[in-house]
Amino acid sequence: MAKRIPVKYEEKFSYDIVIENSYENLPKELEVFSIHNKKLCIVTETNVKDFYVDEMMSLLQPYAKEVIVFTFQAGESHKNLDTIQSLYQVLIEHKFERTDMLLALGGGVTGDLTGYAAATYLRGIDFVQLPTSLLAQVDSSIGGKTGVDFQSYKNMIGAFYQPKLVYMNLHTLDTLPKREYFSGMGEIIKHGLIKEKAYYKWLQTHLSQIKEREFSVLEEMIERSCQIKREVVERDPKEKGERALLNFGHTLGHAIEKLMNFSLLHGECVALGIVASSYISYKRNYISIEELKEIEQIVTDLSLPVRLQRTESLTEDIIIETSKNDKKMEHEVIKFILVKECGNAYIDKTVTKEEMKDALSYILTSCS
Repeated sequence: MAKRIPVKYEEKFSYDIVIENSYENLPKELEVFSIHNKKLCIVTETNVKDFYVDEMMSLLQPYAKEVIVFTFQAGESHKNLDTIQSLYQVLIEHKFERTDMLLALGGGVTGDLTGYAAATYLRGIDFVQLPTSLLAQVDSSIGGKTGVDFQSYKNMIGAFYQPKLVYMNLHTLDTLPKREYFSGMGEIIKHGLIKEKAYYKWLQTHLSQIKEREFSVLEEMIERSCQIKREVVERDPKEKGERALLNFGHTLGHAIEKLMNFSLLHGECVALGIVASSYISYKRNYISIEELKEIEQIVTDLSLPVRLQRTESLTEDIIIETSKNDKKMEHEVIKFILVKECGNAYIDKTVTKEEMKDALSYILTSCS
């Protein structure tokens, strides 16, 4: 069933996205990079290690010069410079050189962190993405964005650094907890709303199969999302323009994620941001009230939140102020992504504080 999607960087071939149903062919894919002469470091998180590290070691040890494992505590709160420093230390102790390779085995946190370590260790070492979560497979593993959080500010430190390969085993989704699985759907809904109406409608008609994780449907869904992400990052690899559309739902979503101390998953915060951004689009008469409610319905159907309880530390004003610390600011103006219609989004720099406050009032609920 292997599917291969080539990705270009600055109009030249950069790497393949390989979609598989096992890790069986991974050694063959890595042999292209002469791993018999390389040390490999598998970077993984505690939630993933027990599922796949033993299999990965048995597969790769016969082909590589040496294989080691670096495991860090799972969770966004550990995507920071402390973890990076610990990884550097392990690489130095094992005498990793610039010719060696890192393998990011895990979700989005693992991929972001490993990619940043690869970009900065010895001024650049090769790395491979082995995404095990839905969110990482359809979004964060593609496009070369790497980074870590700084004092709870999301992805404030990072680099654009392309992987040598993205290899996904779709059966890793079998072991993904329900909440983690549906978190990935936030990014998938986003892809349809910003770029492809037909895909968004396809998601609506395949909800039951998606919820049941029907393999053939997941395969098609993941491939279509990967294609959308690929097309955008090829045209705008360093987010000078169009790539910013992928931040739909993220402007307010990232602020909520930080203020909730990462107790909400990334895709859950993106979903809330999608509803808020769609509300602004509705108030500007871009989409109808029926379309807004339709968006809320698909978000709800996929077990994602559309409302959040207002608290003393989570108010409209606090969320707006927090969003000003996000990297989406440009000349002190927030770049907001709005939808003119389903499948057609644009970058807007005129969204006012009042519009944001109104949208946040729509998604925030008070204690009864």
